[in-house]
Amino acid sequence: MNGQEKFNKFIRKHPHSHTILTGRSYLSRRAFFQLAGAGVGGYVLQGNAFSQNSGVVARGNPQLLNKAQNVVFILLTGAISHTDTFDFKMVEGTTPASFAPETINGVAWPTGIMPNLAKQLPDMAIARSVRSWALQHSLGQAWTQIARSPAAALGDIAPNIGSVIAAEKQGERRPADTFPFFLGLNANDMVGSGYLNAKYAPVKFTPATAGFPDTNNADGTARFDKKWELLYKLDEVNRVKSPYHQDMEDFDGFYKSGKGMMFNPKVDAAFRYTTQESQRYGNSGFGNACLTAAKVLAADQGTRYIQINFGSWDHHQNIYDATVLPRMAGQLDSGLATLMTDLKANGLFEKTLIVMMGEFGRTVGALTAQEGRDHYLQQFAAFAGAGVKGGRAIGATDSSGRATVEAGWARERDIRVEDVDATIYSAMGVNYTNIRYDDPFQRGLEYIPYADQDLYGPIGELWTA
Repeated sequence: MNGQEKFNKFIRKHPHSHTILTGRSYLSRRAFFQLAGAGVGGYVLQGNAFSQNSGVVARGNPQLLNKAQNVVFILLTGAISHTDTFDFKMVEGTTPASFAPETINGVAWPTGIMPNLAKQLPDMAIARSVRSWALQHSLGQAWTQIARSPAAALGDIAPNIGSVIAAEKQGERRPADTFPFFLGLNANDMVGSGYLNAKYAPVKFTPATAGFPDTNNADGTARFDKKWELLYKLDEVNRVKSPYHQDMEDFDGFYKSGKGMMFNPKVDAAFRYTTQESQRYGNSGFGNACLTAAKVLAADQGTRYIQINFGSWDHHQNIYDATVLPRMAGQLDSGLATLMTDLKANGLFEKTLIVMMGEFGRTVGALTAQEGRDHYLQQFAAFAGAGVKGGRAIGATDSSGRATVEAGWARERDIRVEDVDATIYSAMGVNYTNIRYDDPFQRGLEYIPYADQDLYGPIGELWTA
């Protein structure tokens, strides 16, 4: 019995359900700065009114990769066509000649629509033996962020893995770290901290030349500080050794985090950018997110996990129209390639793991009657930085991109999103077999379900030649 057959047997015994669930918690930029910008006032805890004793238990003792200090996770929402991009397949009579495909170090690549990333291929590894669990957008997108089915036990309150890593790394925060650990860019619909404390939630921001709003107060620093002092005189009894348990004390820390970004020149320097800088990154929403990610990481003020959402790639119609896939591929090309260039220039590339994928792939071969591509399970995941050995593909699909014919890694089966997320955990030095017993139902939240039984695990081949 090979690796795929063993895996399929386990899944038949422990099926993954596909019911659609929504309604996850997150913290918006506005809510974050209402804590400090209002001077005085209350803030309502959202779904976190229970003890936050971590109760983290390691169910296994895997050898962790420990390769990355930072993560940039790019979610290509809407589901990018794998065979038109990172698992390129030339379809005679279908693929436009303008895609100008080349073979670069054995990797087929559409240089015509992504020329800048062609130059970055020596530092990128593309996993082509990746397969999604579900073909519904919100379900698949949530699955990539929480490493489990949203319909599974605790799936509807499971945190984004960025929030889990924030909780794990809380003890490494330095006193001078004033930026949020977890930042979401162009990601208003991303999964938040789930049931975890709000201080581990992603702070969401849509990049703009004006920078981060609400980090200044019209009354000025002196007046603001007086308001802050008054706030503490009024309700310090509820913040320090609170009779309302740990939740209020934790939230007090969240207030202080917000205050740390007020009137802070480092915030302006990291979150503002010029028109010229934006043009270098392609002058697009995605490019501006990549630019902001580069500046925030360079600031070294505590942000270590950044999620960028870029969509929509849901190209059911007219996929090859110049304003559809070619346009979006051009934005992806300019933004990501320049991000990699700048991270290399400032010495952060070897410390930062970049992971990029969609929620699934798209149909292969000829186009549909609507000149588009529909939803399909086969997909890819791209990796760069943090010592990843680039210039190659891991795994291979058949000539059409329909299914995996070569797994390309030790488990000898399709790569699943749980494996991708286990890779992120392991690269950040977090034990992916951990289970937390701080959920409101005391069921226990596995970081990666069944990882303690070795069903899922990191793609170690990314770091071996």
